[in-house]
Amino acid sequence: MSADARISAITARIVERSKASRERYLGRLRSVGSKGAQRSALGCANLAHGFAVCSPSEKDALAADQVVNLGIITSYNDMLSAHQPFERYPDIIRAAANEAGGIAQVAGGVPAMCDGVTQGQPGMELSLFSRDLIAMSAAVGLSHNMFDTSVYLGVCDKIVPGLFIAAMSFGHLPAIFIPAGPMTSGLPNDEKSRVRQLFAEGKVGRPELLEAESKSYHGPGTCTFYGTANSNQMLMEIMGLHMPGASFVNPGTPLREALTREATKRALAITALGNEYTPAGEMIDERSIVNGVVGLHATGGSTNHTMHLVAMARAAGIMLTWQDISELSDAVPLLARVYPNGQADVNHFHAAGGMGFLIKQLLKNGLVHDDVRTVFGHGLEAYTVDAMLDGNGAVVRQASSDKSADPKVLASIETPFQGNGGLKMLRGNLGKAVIKISAVKLERHIIEAPAVIFHDQKELQEAFKEGKLNRDFVAVVRFQGPKANGMPELHKLTPALGVLQDRGFRVALLTDGRMSGASGKIPAAIHVTPEAVDGGPIARIREGDMIRIDAIAGTLELMVDAADLAERTPVMIDLSENEFGMGRELFAPFRRAAGPADQGAGVFS
Repeated sequence: MSADARISAITARIVERSKASRERYLGRLRSVGSKGAQRSALGCANLAHGFAVCSPSEKDALAADQVVNLGIITSYNDMLSAHQPFERYPDIIRAAANEAGGIAQVAGGVPAMCDGVTQGQPGMELSLFSRDLIAMSAAVGLSHNMFDTSVYLGVCDKIVPGLFIAAMSFGHLPAIFIPAGPMTSGLPNDEKSRVRQLFAEGKVGRPELLEAESKSYHGPGTCTFYGTANSNQMLMEIMGLHMPGASFVNPGTPLREALTREATKRALAITALGNEYTPAGEMIDERSIVNGVVGLHATGGSTNHTMHLVAMARAAGIMLTWQDISELSDAVPLLARVYPNGQADVNHFHAAGGMGFLIKQLLKNGLVHDDVRTVFGHGLEAYTVDAMLDGNGAVVRQASSDKSADPKVLASIETPFQGNGGLKMLRGNLGKAVIKISAVKLERHIIEAPAVIFHDQKELQEAFKEGKLNRDFVAVVRFQGPKANGMPELHKLTPALGVLQDRGFRVALLTDGRMSGASGKIPAAIHVTPEAVDGGPIARIREGDMIRIDAIAGTLELMVDAADLAERTPVMIDLSENEFGMGRELFAPFRRAAGPADQGAGVFS
């Protein structure tokens, strides 16, 4: 089916806006890719270093450019549940490559931090910038110029966007992303949230809270709620960088390992040395990016991707804007209810039909582009399948069902949970912001209340504990942008604000910082730009000013006279405490170079 007229129009607009930058990008990519494998151009000493640990036969084949060499970029560490499964992947990949007549080498490792560990801690101020550092780290590994193709092992928050940016930088190489999968279901997410709120109210202690958290996050794999990590996996599949059906298979299962072997062999099959050359930078185009945004809206995905997708697209010369994202939200219905947008977790989503069913429903109404290239071949329809094992342990696929196995978790296109994706841009005299309303009740889509100002998230938490916030208000948490302190997530504010909302108060959050994919039921105008440290209007708000956040009209207004607002001097604060400790001093160049949130909040121009 051809694409919906609204989807086509937005895609055409992105194509036109991106014409010059995309042509420059493709010109650079094709200049490198046309030269084919580069190992024979390396000096003898260079090449000797590159294959010093290979077998004699492998050295001969690599020296003569007679064999495909696959570069592995891994985010493995064994502290974090999502990345611990990658420990064995290089062995699996090397063996599969050898079976297919190729060679695989670990080209390099990249850092992988967990926002769940650093929430509310100084380390969170490194989190957003780790995305660009990951891209740079992957580039260092691939810069040895030993490889014909690549696979990327990554799952969580900033890791996959960073790896994607690297894959586009090395866009002359094919790239396949290989996930680890989600951990099995533990304590239900709504119960975990309930205990968090009880702790915030002082009704349970730290032992009870830790017990609940430990039962939620209990084994290898990603967290099971639908935050940035699982949004990443959805994106890689709907954009054609995963093998079909690969995203949400649990770690340590025979199917998970078989999918990894299959992805390896496919990566070897799509190089310039074969007949299906699929350079990642040409494969990913404006249609692929739009498909990713549509998938984000249809599943109620992470607000972080309003920045990540912009940065990811720019790495391929594609100029995506918040306006594009917001208009696509208006055109795409919400088809998934996964916590925090529902009670189910991502395992329930997968069991209900998962990505195969979701893509089939979106294709039915032309809401995604079918005419795209993927690592599996041509056409997104090839992803409307369920992956499974045959009797010999090989991956086989069958067409996804036409009916959801659980309509409370995954809806059909005819009966969506709501008519839009619930991720919108706000615009007004306070600048631009993003709001996610897929989990916010309709009666709270418009909040008008006086400002209560904080310059640190801990200040809000302390005011809550002291009983000073039992009223209607908009919490203004400013000086949390990328230039101020690295734009940390403020997810620790959710329990306190949730308690106040449950008490019947009309509350909202306004910040130049971030929330996460788990921002939940609180109306939150986030990623405000220009940020306070740049003298943005958010720095001109005064205590008690009336603020109106209107997610229906898409407006963000400080309800004061325009002349009054213009005459106010922006507040400035001492940010020196954010400059040192937990490595923050090493990231000073990133803070100085950071772009605004609506341009990806990155350090690359």
